[in-house]
Amino acid sequence: MSKENKSKQQNSGGQRQEIKISDNIAGAEYANMMQILHTKEEFNLLFAHVLPPTGKMVGKITTSPGHFKRMIKAMQQVLEQHEKQFGEVDMAENPKDRKGKIGF
Repeated sequence: MSKENKSKQQNSGGQRQEIKISDNIAGAEYANMMQILHTKEEFNLLFAHVLPPTGKMVGKITTSPGHFKRMIKAMQQVLEQHEKQFGEVDMAENPKDRKGKIGF
């Protein structure tokens, strides 16, 4: 039987809501590559861990364009806070195989 962890979050109306996280969701996966595909209705984010000469898809998120835009804003704010505390972050290079590129 799966246990659940609980996290309390405040929703946009200022009310607290409980979010349950099932134990069958494993710990974090490391990704050093992401591919984004989109249609009019949705964005698909594909995360991979590439260790040449191979790689493994480790996650996939599908979301609406409006929520995708909110995610970008939230990530930008968190990056700015991180850089204010720890200094500027250098952009990572794209993962490459022996031929100089990785692709699906």
